[in-house]
Amino acid sequence: MSTNVLRTADGWWAVRGDRAVRVDTKAATTAELLADRAAVGEAAVSSAQGTPVADLVALSPVTTPCRVVAQMVNYRSHARDSGFTGDIPPTFFRKSSASVTGPHTNILRPAHVRFLDYEVELGLVLGAPLPIGTVVADDDLPSYVAGLVLANDVSARDVQLTKTQFYESKSYPTFTPTGPHLSLLDPEDLTHLLGLRLRLSVNGELRQDRTLADMIVRPAQALTLLARFQTLDSGDLLLTGTPGGTALKAPPKAVVKIGALLPPAVKWKAFFRSQARNPRYLRRGDIVTATIATPDGRIDLGEQRTPVADAP
Repeated sequence: MSTNVLRTADGWWAVRGDRAVRVDTKAATTAELLADRAAVGEAAVSSAQGTPVADLVALSPVTTPCRVVAQMVNYRSHARDSGFTGDIPPTFFRKSSASVTGPHTNILRPAHVRFLDYEVELGLVLGAPLPIGTVVADDDLPSYVAGLVLANDVSARDVQLTKTQFYESKSYPTFTPTGPHLSLLDPEDLTHLLGLRLRLSVNGELRQDRTLADMIVRPAQALTLLARFQTLDSGDLLLTGTPGGTALKAPPKAVVKIGALLPPAVKWKAFFRSQARNPRYLRRGDIVTATIATPDGRIDLGEQRTPVADAP
């Protein structure tokens, strides 16, 4: 069974139901904790009464700096929403790890961003180096993936679309809420990945709801493709894409054909005028709630609850 770990300002905690036991470790980073799994195991089976989880202020269980890599358009439902047809080439992009924050920290919308979007994602936390040229089979996943985290790949769509890039639009401070749990996996847990269900709600309205069975490029293949050009180390984070249901959706094909005839400035002005009528983008005061778990609770990455606020 997986072991859930929380990180607070006071250290690391093994979660047991609604209580948590402090892990006796000197680990300051995620990589150091993963090298001290024995201490986590001891806390998980300790007879100590522990501390109520509700009394702990969870930080991101992925410490920074680290590499944060993400997969683009990796769920069939998201591909449909985005207007893609046919085969979709596997694509990766980087995010600044300075965007990583805790699971209950405010998402801060920069003043120049009008169209703030959400993307619930499963994060793979590396537990060993992934050298260039590594080929990862499904059976090899336990050798490279130590744990899983819940993440939200927050996106400034107006920046993303007008500049046709991802790094800036997804790297502002607070744009990667992560946690609360780092779910450390036993090898047999990885056979249950496709049963993981990703759910995200805004103000109680369910927006995203899919399992990993909707995924196009699954974890072992993703790591193999990534290792063609990118090394990863223990403690690094791979975000594996989001299902359909985001605020941004592709316009109808007829509108796309008309837009192709317009000068870029006119096209974008018309597009964003239509997006301004879309009530699904995040606004100040919204509460974003996200969970990832298997139906039987064997793997449960906890719940994020992140308010949206304007950046100072």
